[in-house]
Parts: sequence; C-alpha cells; structure tokens
Amino acid sequence: MNAFFEKLAGAFALPLTDPILIFALILIIILFSPSLQRVRIPSIIGLIFAGMAIGPHGFHVIEKDMFVDVFSTIGLLYIMFLAGLELNLNEFKANKNKSIIFGLYTFILPLSIGFPVCYYFLGFDVYGSLLVSSIFATHTLISYPTVSRLGITKDRSVSITVGGTILTDAAVLVVLAIILGAKNDGLTQEFWTQLIVSIVVFTAVLFYAIPKLADWFLNKFAGEVYSHYIFVLSIVFLSAFFAELANLEPIIGAFMAGLALNRAIPISSALMNRIDFLGNSLFIPFFLISVGMIVDISVITSGTATIFTATVLTLVAMFGKYIAALATRFTFKMNKNQGNLIFGLSSAHAAATLAVIMVGHNAGIADDTLLNAIIIIILVSCVASSFITEKAAAAIADEYEEENDPELLSELDMEQILIPLSTTSSVASLLDFSMLIKDPASTHPLALLNVVDNNEEAEKQVALARKQMESYLSEVTATDTEVNVMATIEQNRAAGIARTAREIAASLIVIGWPKTEGLFEHLTQNEHEGILHNTNRTIFICHLPNPFVTHKSIFVIIPPLAEYEDGFHVWLDKLLKLSSELTIPLHLNCTQNTFDAIKAYCKEQKLKNTLNFNLFEDWDDILIVFRNLADTDLIVFVSSRKKHLVYNAFTGKLPQKIERHFADHNRIVIYPQ
Repeated sequence: MNAFFEKLAGAFALPLTDPILIFALILIIILFSPSLQRVRIPSIIGLIFAGMAIGPHGFHVIEKDMFVDVFSTIGLLYIMFLAGLELNLNEFKANKNKSIIFGLYTFILPLSIGFPVCYYFLGFDVYGSLLVSSIFATHTLISYPTVSRLGITKDRSVSITVGGTILTDAAVLVVLAIILGAKNDGLTQEFWTQLIVSIVVFTAVLFYAIPKLADWFLNKFAGEVYSHYIFVLSIVFLSAFFAELANLEPIIGAFMAGLALNRAIPISSALMNRIDFLGNSLFIPFFLISVGMIVDISVITSGTATIFTATVLTLVAMFGKYIAALATRFTFKMNKNQGNLIFGLSSAHAAATLAVIMVGHNAGIADDTLLNAIIIIILVSCVASSFITEKAAAAIADEYEEENDPELLSELDMEQILIPLSTTSSVASLLDFSMLIKDPASTHPLALLNVVDNNEEAEKQVALARKQMESYLSEVTATDTEVNVMATIEQNRAAGIARTAREIAASLIVIGWPKTEGLFEHLTQNEHEGILHNTNRTIFICHLPNPFVTHKSIFVIIPPLAEYEDGFHVWLDKLLKLSSELTIPLHLNCTQNTFDAIKAYCKEQKLKNTLNFNLFEDWDDILIVFRNLADTDLIVFVSSRKKHLVYNAFTGKLPQKIERHFADHNRIVIYPQ
C-alpha cells in the first residue's frame, strides 16, 4: 500500500514528468478555457494565463520541454496555415493592392517610429535599434481564431490584414538576415545571391509543384478521405521545413502552404472541417499555452531598467501598429470596427517576435534586459490584441447578422435543397455539390429523398431505403451539415418528387444525370420531364464523376434573355458560390446584355469572383462555343422549360450534344424556376 502512495506521489511531483499526465492536464485546461467567456474574458487570454500559471515561471507544474515545444510549434504553424487556407483568394486578389499598402504601412511606420526611440532615447546601438524596431513591425495572428469562430474571415479588413501579415513578416525576416549578415561576415555579393536565390526557388517550387501534387493525390485517392488529412499535414510541415532551408521562417512556409492548397480544399468540404476542428481544438490552444509559459512576471521586479525599457517599448509597439491600422482605415474608407479589427489582429507580438529576439539574443545583439522587456511586450500585446479583436469582430459579426438576420426570414423564404435519388444517382457527388452551393444562412437541412413503388412491399422498402441512404451520410456529417433522410411511397417517381418538393417548400432540386443514351432528346418520356412539368423550382441535373479539385474553370453557356427569367439570380448565386468555394473563375459564354446583368449583380452583392467573358450569339452553330473549353472545365448549361422566354430549338438540343461530345466532363444543366 505504501508503495502505491509513493508511486502516486512520485507521479504528481512537480514539475510533472509523465507525458500522459501532462497531456491530460493541458486537455483539461483547453476544455474549460471557453467558460471564461461568460465573464467576458476571451478564451485566448485564459489559455495564455493558464500557460503562465503552470509554466516554469509560475507554479512550475510543467517544464517547457520537447513535448510541449513540438505541440506548440504545430499550433503556430497551424495558425499560419489556416490563415492561408481560409483566405478568400477572390477577395484577396481584389484587395491585393490594399494588402500591399497595409503591409507597407504596418512595416514602415512602426520601424520609422521605433528606430529613433531605440537609438536616441534608449541608447541602443545601430544593430540593436534596428532589431527592436523591426520587432515592432512584425506581428502574429494570435487572435485569428476569434475571427474564424465568429465567421467574418471574408470581411475585407481580415483579407487585407492577413495579406499584409505575410508581407511585413517576410520583410522583417529579411531585415533580420541583413542585420546578422552585416554584423558577421558583412553584406557581401555572395550573401545577397544566396538570399535571393533561396527565396525565389522556394516560392516557385511551392506554388508550382504543391498544387499539382494536391490535384493528383486528392483525385487518385478520392475515396480515402482520412488520407487526405494526413497528406495536407505532410505538405504543411514539409513546406515549413523547406522554408527553413531557404533561410526563411517556418511560419512563412506554413502560410504559403495554405495559399498553395487553398483552391484544392473548399471551405464547405469535410476535409476543411477536419482541418479546422483539430487545429482549433488541440494544436492552436497548445501554442497559446506555450506562449504563456514563456512569460516571466518576475522580470517586472528585476529592476527599474527593465520596467522603464519595457514600458517605453510596449507603448511604441502598440502606437506604431495603431497608426498603421488608422492609416489603412482612412486610406480605404473603412468603418471604425474594421479599423479596430485590423489593429487588433496586427498588434499581437508573439511567434515572429520571439523568433527574431531569440536569434538576436543568441547573436549578442540583445541583452537580458532587452529580452525581458520583449517578453512583457508579448504579454501586453497578446492580451490587448485578444480584447480588441474580440470586441471589433463581434461588432462586425453583428452587422452581418443584421443584414442577414435569419429571424427576419420566414420558413418559406429560407433555401431548401431537395436531392432525389435513383439507381443512376451518384449520391456522394450530389451531396458534395449540394454542400458547396448551400446557403449558410438557411437553417434547413439538405433533404435526401428516395421514392419507392406503391406495392405490398412498400413499407419494407421505405425502411430499407432509409437505411441505405444513411450509409451515405458519414462524409456529410463531417462538414457539420445537417441532412434529413426521407423516403416516400408513390407509384410514379416524378409525382413523388414533385409532391415532396411542395411539402417541404423546396427552392432547389438537385438530381442525377439520366443514363439512357439520347434520353434528353426524348425528355417527355422520362421522370425528369415530369419533375419539370410538376414543379416550378430551379432544377440542377448533374453528371459529376470527377472530383471538384480537378476543375480549373466553370464553363457556363447562357442563352439570350436569361437575365429576364425569374430564376436568374437563383442559379447565378449558386454558380458564384461554387466558383468562390473552388476558387476558380467563371467562363461566361453569353450576350453582352447578360454579362452586364451578371456584373451588376456581383457589384450589388459585393462579390469578387473572377469573371471571364466570351461573346456568344451564334446559336446556329452551337458547338463553336466549345472551342475555348479546356479538359479541366466544369460545363454548365443554363436551359429553360418549354414555352418559356429563353427556350428555343437550340436550347432543347444542347444537353444531348454535350452528353455526346463531352462524355468524360463533369456537366450540369440548369432549368431556372
């Protein structure tokens, strides 16, 4: 018995050494940190304070050893990777000039303010002044998880800040390399050549090779969904490693890996949900706790020199970032909340700051007093950043909610997607497509329907149909998308689908492509024609055998006058959302009037999709439109029901021609409401 208690006492002796117990303790901290939000303390702050409490400068419960360092490094890389992965590239392209300008502001202004303060007021030498003032310019997106949680990552203030972050951090790391080069061997021609070549080669390999490798892997192993996550993690850490080899910081490699994989991983996909879930629930909290473990509160009592230096540097660091955010706000005519969000996101000094000061300390540029002062900057800036970001992000989220308040929409106004199944349906592809185009503001689940024949076995067949459909739902549940599995009895499938569509007030119907050769030519003889006749909803008929990651463009053929039909904005909105999710352009083949209407809608909705226009009016020679079609294009044809405004003899024949000439392409035919 005594041996048991001795073993128990040994296991709980401080600092803890058992990795299992250490891991369990950190998980408990992560578990309860969100509860601090009830007392208006951001969970990020709770994690940092927890790290201070259990770290070597607190109660010394845990050593900051290799075990903690590995997980915290993963968390840091994860933050930068998610920032690149969740970046709306269409929005970023539209704001790239703004990101460059913000990057210049947030690099030059803190540097310009900090250098004279350090050199003339605090008496640092040239190298020390340049090192510290460059630290003022850098920042870590420690509060980005708050923005992601509140669902405002697509706001232009976030896109501008994230884009500017990579620019300013890269510039700071280049400055660090120059400082070390000047102090050691001098800024020789060999130094400049090695630095420039390594950066160019790394960037070229990452943005050329990685997207091609991702396309191949995700296509080749489309069914091995768990391998996709391992593949993505491998790319992230290999990119971070090769960034080190190229004399860059690993965080730069992780961010660029996110950009390289951005198009291959749609935001609404199951893979994205897995990446986001594991990062925000485990790895990123580990990093935040490790940041707290570095902070040593006792440095405040180590002498007036440290307190004075830390106070001055903290004020200068925060003031420099505030001026940069303020200049950005007024330059681009943003509101106060957006300006505060930019300041909140860009004011935290953590990862890159630690990297720079530790390198400078090891090189003899920064002494212990300066190192302790920088630690205080990290603590104060992280706390301030968390509160400022939380408040500004919540205000922006409220603005979005007021614009799209679900309570202001009636149940009938909310989008409802119905997915009828048949023996020809590819269930997985139809569900994937529906998840990509689903309106996030709608609380309705996807409706998965199977119609069984009305005979003596009907009830048994209904139960069997439900069971079969539930087997398709594992991937859908991984995206947090709700699916309502339905089965109904009806002798005529088309009538059963039409009746169910009316019962659930479906606004959109997604069905599989008919398999019988030439069936589109005799549409009056199949269930699709029955659905078209019996419902007035927008219908998408889909043939999607290839993974979406293989597409480089959406090739859309639109007949004249399509902009005057009632369903114009419905199908256009879905194609724009699909384009945004896949981060690929829309290649529009239509009249000038139709294209102008599409541009006007995008401007009204403040959408930044890339639109390529090809004037097409020669419907006597329909196939000529396909001369610009690429093998990697998704074909979409906007058709029309008979006797409607847009319908003509050519629109009736085109689906059959597409099926005959482009059998291997993914293709969609749309019948607007």
